[in-house]
Amino acid sequence: MNKSSLLYFLLLAVLASSCSNTRFLPEGELLYTGAKVKVEGKQTTKKENKVLKSQLKAIVRPKPNSVFLGLRPKLYLYNLAGKPKKEKGWRYWLRNKVGEAPVLYSQVDLEYNKSVLQNFSENSGYFNAKTAADSTRKGKKVSAEYLVNPAKQYKIKEVKFPLDSSVIAKEIRNTRRRSLLKKEEGYSLERIKEERVRIDARLKEKGYFYFNPDYLKVQVDSTVADHQVDLIVKIKDEAPKLAETPYRINKIIVYPNYTIGNDSLKIDRDSTQKYNDLTIIDPENLFKPRIFDRALYFKKNDLYNRTDHNLSLNRLVNLGTFKFVKNQFRVSDTIGNYLDVYYYLTPLPKKSLRLELLAKTNSANYTGTELSLNWSNRNTFRGAELLTISAFGGVEVQVSGQNNGFNVYRFGTEANLVWPRLVAPFKLNSPSGFVPKTKATLGYEFQNRTKLYSLQTFKGSFGYLWKENERKEHLFNITEITYASPQNVTPLYQEQILANESLGKVIEKQLIFGPTYSYTYTNTLQKRKKNTFYYKGTIDLAGNVAGLVTGANSKKGDTIKIFDVPFSQFVKIENDFRHYYKLGPDSQLASRIILGAGFAYGNSGEMPFIKQFFIGGTNSLRAFRARSIGPGSFDGASANTSTFLPDQSGDLKLEFNTEYRAKIYGLVKGALFLDAGNIWLLNENSEKPGAKFSKKFMNEIAVGAGAGLRFDFSFLILRTDLAFPLRKPYLADGDRWVLDKIDFGSGPWRRENLVFNLAIGYPF
Repeated sequence: MNKSSLLYFLLLAVLASSCSNTRFLPEGELLYTGAKVKVEGKQTTKKENKVLKSQLKAIVRPKPNSVFLGLRPKLYLYNLAGKPKKEKGWRYWLRNKVGEAPVLYSQVDLEYNKSVLQNFSENSGYFNAKTAADSTRKGKKVSAEYLVNPAKQYKIKEVKFPLDSSVIAKEIRNTRRRSLLKKEEGYSLERIKEERVRIDARLKEKGYFYFNPDYLKVQVDSTVADHQVDLIVKIKDEAPKLAETPYRINKIIVYPNYTIGNDSLKIDRDSTQKYNDLTIIDPENLFKPRIFDRALYFKKNDLYNRTDHNLSLNRLVNLGTFKFVKNQFRVSDTIGNYLDVYYYLTPLPKKSLRLELLAKTNSANYTGTELSLNWSNRNTFRGAELLTISAFGGVEVQVSGQNNGFNVYRFGTEANLVWPRLVAPFKLNSPSGFVPKTKATLGYEFQNRTKLYSLQTFKGSFGYLWKENERKEHLFNITEITYASPQNVTPLYQEQILANESLGKVIEKQLIFGPTYSYTYTNTLQKRKKNTFYYKGTIDLAGNVAGLVTGANSKKGDTIKIFDVPFSQFVKIENDFRHYYKLGPDSQLASRIILGAGFAYGNSGEMPFIKQFFIGGTNSLRAFRARSIGPGSFDGASANTSTFLPDQSGDLKLEFNTEYRAKIYGLVKGALFLDAGNIWLLNENSEKPGAKFSKKFMNEIAVGAGAGLRFDFSFLILRTDLAFPLRKPYLADGDRWVLDKIDFGSGPWRRENLVFNLAIGYPF
């Protein structure tokens, strides 16, 4: 079939699919194709008309069938599937899960939509707007047209707050500085509703527990001037006395072993514990009282406020010990305006055993599986501590790479103990609603790289984790210890070390200890934002205190050893910044920049291999094999004569990635991406010419591009990427851009340049 015939065939297929959608319609029905909204206001500006048009179009109902390139593929699949005989099976799935039922014109109520547009216009200050509705039919398709003629918008002249001498009126007046109702802005019923909620939230901070927004009204006076209104905030006459009364806290009663449905709890004196201002009903003595004193913000005689109310609940939830948390406020039977507060806490099972089978990938293109057995003990020492002991084992193979046959087998164990407080010799308090935590970890891992070597790694750490809020998180490890020791190094690997000395760094004994700190900021959970960000900065300080104690900081010559292993001294800083720009409901542009630097000093002549930077692979530069790029213009792949890839490492790292993501169909999403970056050494290395960082570093940037599919199964995302290089930094200067050599039709070019990546999860 020649190109013209193929084009003709595709054109016929497109026309046939678009026409076939209407022939499946029920007798007498028409397909609704959508609505057009025109805003033609002679007394309004073009900007006002444009904003109003966008708002009005969003509220017209129903929404028509989704359209892609002028076609309705979901409707076509709905019709293609036909009516299934059973509510299961492939046909039912295609019709109801992937497909989309036709939106019929009989579902459209022109008069109702007209009234909705009229009301919205008037509620936005266009009090004398006029609306009209009509429809247009073409064959078996119908579209709707709505015309809105808004008059001049009414603006706010003045906002008046209650002037009487009552305490609550004074509190309301005190909130006016942050009022959402501004002079000269357009009248908006929605903004008035938001203002009532804002005032209520402020009153909740001042003890008015029983107040709510419905007790406020905002009167509108449109007689004050031409197209202007005064807004008068008042408390409704029917507002109850309780709502106008500020309350303080009296009794604080905690039931830490509450069963849902048991609403007949009474205080038993024999099971009651008094701890500061708390009354704790814990017959089984499950918890130490001090954990509730730390978690709850309310103290006796405190003025009720919503902030402490929510912070207390958040902290109880974040203890990780309770399955359900609820509270209740009641008017106290004591003299004065007081509330008693009750906390009902349902514990999780204290001990649990979990078996997990995981699929995983890493930056070296290895894909595999891991089986882990996890035992947990919540409330280990009656202080809501969490003790977790796990054992794991797994195997990894390199799906897209040259390491065929060099599989990785690993097993190990790890124990974690988490305290829901900052364990320190001095008192530390956090005002956050998130419980600060102290974590201690001990772990061991044995890794066997078949035909190469084995590696034993012991790890330990002790540090603090705390969150300022849902966006900002800190992790400070006072010490983090890593000891790595090689075993069973094969003659094959020894031979490769002779040819490439950098491979010997992989199996060197390592002793690394020192503090680490990381800060994370993210607002990516705020789905409504068009721009969201993620930032993580880390600093790793190894051997700094040990260097001062042993004199390694100033010692020249021989290195100082601990347990016959030289300890490492270095400073490592890494910054990971990501930006997500929402282009539409099902598409976004995601970008990432990584900047990292490591500097060895004192007892170390260079950075330990496991702490250096690497680049390339499934989550990095996807057009290049894992860890095969750099450092600088050095060609690590050609310098390696073995049948497996060397691990090229560096002291500096610069990486940039950008990716356009969009939904294609159902659970299938697509991506187009561009990756760039490299690593460098700080010092000259005679074995790696061109590896040192210089002012010409931008001329040594590797660039790759590609496309991929993401299969979103909810419980995991399976990712496939096909990438190819655009710029190879290891080629001669002037020949590094290879755009003119791209030839998808050439077998040799594809074998040399196309890189397929199979991974789980997004790269960033």
